[in-house]
Amino acid sequence: MPSMSEIVSEHTELSETEYAWLKLLVADWQLLADLSFSDLVLWVPDRDENVYWAAAQIRPTTGPTCLVDDVVGDLIAYAPEHLVSEAFLSGKITQTSEGKLHAGIPVAVHAVPVPYHGRVIAVLEQHTSQLGVRMPSQLERAYLETAAQLAGMITAGQFPVPGDATNQMLSPRVGDGFIRLDADGNVVYASPNALSAYRRIGLIGDLLDEHLASLSADLMPTSVVPVDDSVQSALSGRDIRRAELVSGEAHMLLRTVPLREDAHRVGAIVLCRDVSDLRILERELVTKDATIREIHHRVKNNLQTVAALLRMQARRIDSPEAKIALADAMSRVASIAIVHETLSQAFDEVVEFDKVADGLLRMVGDVAAAAAHASTVRIGTFGEVSADVATGLSMVLTELCQNAIEHGLADRPGRVEVIPTTMGRRLRVEIVDDGVGLPPDFDPAGSRSLGLSIVRTLVAELEGTFDLGPNPAGQGTRAVVEISLGQPRRRQ
Repeated sequence: MPSMSEIVSEHTELSETEYAWLKLLVADWQLLADLSFSDLVLWVPDRDENVYWAAAQIRPTTGPTCLVDDVVGDLIAYAPEHLVSEAFLSGKITQTSEGKLHAGIPVAVHAVPVPYHGRVIAVLEQHTSQLGVRMPSQLERAYLETAAQLAGMITAGQFPVPGDATNQMLSPRVGDGFIRLDADGNVVYASPNALSAYRRIGLIGDLLDEHLASLSADLMPTSVVPVDDSVQSALSGRDIRRAELVSGEAHMLLRTVPLREDAHRVGAIVLCRDVSDLRILERELVTKDATIREIHHRVKNNLQTVAALLRMQARRIDSPEAKIALADAMSRVASIAIVHETLSQAFDEVVEFDKVADGLLRMVGDVAAAAAHASTVRIGTFGEVSADVATGLSMVLTELCQNAIEHGLADRPGRVEVIPTTMGRRLRVEIVDDGVGLPPDFDPAGSRSLGLSIVRTLVAELEGTFDLGPNPAGQGTRAVVEISLGQPRRRQ
């Protein structure tokens, strides 16, 4: 199914500003769909003035759909009796005089022209199921009356409102709680869900005929104000506003949308959503996240203490072999500490491994015997690596870089390059030096080196492969590690 941007760019002559207006409308048209219990289809004109394309579609969350199939990407041709054609030409809302059948369902259709700077650039077609039509309830009448006013505002170019950034995940919807205000800000209708939300923040009586802004302000503790704006300003109904009311453990999101007729404000609607449970979960997650980061921080501190003790021990012994062994152990502990330091600063279990790798290269250069003559450099990026992979990968990188400096360069000036490459969910890392190269009789598989044994074990645990051999591009040695990055993790 093509996207709205593809349809507009391939088939229409709409300008960027006109397309931006349609995107703003589509971002907020769930409000009209829910209030009118209707499926909405946005039709845009083709370069051929006799053809129209369906660019977007949405279904109501408050009632049944009557457009079972998606129509985005479909086209219709001009016909005098077609509502879309009539709305485009007249610039007025048109509707059927009798229900049509869609998939056997009787449907009432309205066509709402969408103007921009005096020119109709699209038509919003409403499809409302008439199956089992009955006398509407008070709630349904309030919804439908508001929907008709909102459609009139679209035709008048007064909706949507530029600058009203809607968070589709958290913004209250009609079904969450619906309040209708008159021009003075008094409640003329409140849905049961809206009443329940207000009862959660301390309301005892009813909302009907109350001045909503004053009532809401009275319900708020004197030391607490809404997160986004003052109560009086947010619920005045003069502009589209958002706020969050907080009373003890109760939290309620509010969104106010003014209603206008002939450029005069005739009232407003207030959508409200009780998010108390959501805020409790958010606080629990924040506490959990802080605890996990504190654990990483303490592990890092403990590992750094161990590394410092190993360094002190190495200074107090005379055996060269023991000094080298303790220095190697210190590097391994320090490499794990660097990973935990990175995790202690993050908000999830995904590591930006470039920072870890750069820290490891600096550490290896400081600890290795030829540090004063060797330079290490990273060429390329590791990207994001999960925490369980990062620890093993850091130790592999430490061992191979340290091996390249101590044995590959062998007290000679030189350069060690670390070249990471990602291939889907696999990571390839090359560690290349320009040193003396491997001995002619060297067998990596038969080597009894502790460092290479650690590398082979860790690479196997990471479901990878390890190869060590001459540098094919010239002098020196090349180690190649390929590991699996596992399943991608979702960032919090």
